[in-house]
Amino acid sequence: MTATLPRYKRILLKLSGEALMGNDAYGINRETLGRIVGEIKSVTDLGVEVGVVIGGGNIFRGMAGASSGMDRATADYMGMLATVMNAMALADAMRQVGMNGRVQSALNIEQVVEPYIRGKAIRYLEEGKVVIFGGGTGNPFFTTDTAAALRGSEIGAEMVLKATKVDGVYTADPKKDPTATRFAKISFDEAISRNLAVLDATAFALCRDQKLPINVFSIFKAGALKRVVLGEDEGTLVYC
Repeated sequence: MTATLPRYKRILLKLSGEALMGNDAYGINRETLGRIVGEIKSVTDLGVEVGVVIGGGNIFRGMAGASSGMDRATADYMGMLATVMNAMALADAMRQVGMNGRVQSALNIEQVVEPYIRGKAIRYLEEGKVVIFGGGTGNPFFTTDTAAALRGSEIGAEMVLKATKVDGVYTADPKKDPTATRFAKISFDEAISRNLAVLDATAFALCRDQKLPINVFSIFKAGALKRVVLGEDEGTLVYC
């Protein structure tokens, strides 16, 4: 029997900037953006409170800029600005389907979006609004994975959901090894011992220390986000 009541009341969804590209080489694919919004709406319609941390790799990646000779801190700040652009696009796409998305930025650019204020973000969530966190952590040298772990901990999320291109964590790269199998669930300690790249090291350690479980799933698999929220066997659950 399929569950109809959500297992989680409040979640933090981590979206990569690349997820917004669809099949395009860069930028934001409107059709893909609309489909992702539909996936988010399917869980907010269940009464789930959703915070979103979004990356900026479809526009600019700080690491890529640094590898080409740019000052790393400068490159990271440029990447943070790209995440704000994506957050604004996501909020606008939500508006078009009757959802209320509020963007908060770790960088202070009040003419464009409001600053991140924890208490206000929690109030928005309680009011049924989707809060989209742009600007990463507001500091260079930290990834948006770390921003997701940080914001998830701050808002009292029950789980961090990392949306990826693959439908979970595998014993090996499924594209290279046809015998690779998906973990339905795995502990933090086992993920460390197997050297599995679930989140970057800083984000992973923060989630483990805060006893904040992680679910890795495919955002390109229709209905996957809703199935995770309902507690079904979708993606890979990393637990304490």
